[in-house]
Amino acid sequence: MTADPFAAPAAAGAGIVWADHNGELALIAVHSIEVGIKTAFGDNDAIRADVTFLDGPTKGETYSDTLIFPKVLISQLRSRVGQKVLGRLGQGNAKSGQSAPWLLQEASEADKKIGIAYLNNQLTSAEPPF
Repeated sequence: MTADPFAAPAAAGAGIVWADHNGELALIAVHSIEVGIKTAFGDNDAIRADVTFLDGPTKGETYSDTLIFPKVLISQLRSRVGQKVLGRLGQGNAKSGQSAPWLLQEASEADKKIGIAYLNNQLTSAEPPF
């Protein structure tokens, strides 16, 4: 009998808990802007992307085809569809009565070296197509 060539479906995820990744370097492959997604808080826009954390306690954790809802992150990623964005996850200043917004801080030169090393590793370790 041959080995099973199929992967089981992944478990449904609850999405990214941003607080778990505060201060970590994120590589975000932006796929699209999704408009009018129904949520518990009404209809909201989101960014559809693959998000990988490249350092910190969750180094290597990837969220494939996930939705990004924080408004400042959406504004930072909206014009980057089809591109990869590298930045350090952090929080801005909270407005009165609101939580501090999640945002990406510009990647440092050291961060860019980590990002390039990750992408180079992905290219050399990619499996051949079917």
